[in-house]
Parts: sequence; C-alpha cells; structure tokens
Amino acid sequence: MRTPEELKAHLMETDEQFRLLAEQHREYKKRVEALSSRPYLTPEEQLEVTRIKKLKLRLKDQMQEIMERYRHEHQTV
Repeated sequence: MRTPEELKAHLMETDEQFRLLAEQHREYKKRVEALSSRPYLTPEEQLEVTRIKKLKLRLKDQMQEIMERYRHEHQTV
C-alpha cells in the first residue's frame, strides 16, 4: 500500500490527467499567494482570490477522485 504522497508521485509520472490537474492547482496556488502577499486587494482582486480558491478545491477533489479510483483498481486481495 502506498502512502498518499507516494501515490501522488506515482500518478504524476503515470497519469497525464492527474499531472495536468496538479500543475493547474500549483498555478492557482501561486496566483493566490501572489495576490495575498499584497497589502491591499481591490474588490476585483478579492473576488479573483475567492474564485481561484474555489477552482483549486475543485481540482483537489478531481485529483482525490483519481487517487481513490487508482486505489480501488489496484487493491490487493
């Protein structure tokens, strides 16, 4: 049985969809960090942060589904 980190690393190497989702998640994280480091956000920027955080959560859920599907398909009996 792989740890979650081992499974993520394996999927990054073997599953293109997982890799694309992880890369997009990383880009969103960078954007949120860049905006959050500012001393003041405009209302538009605040909305953007909220929107990006929701997108990040959706990507994380999709990545989790892939991990669960992989675990289910590769269970040892």
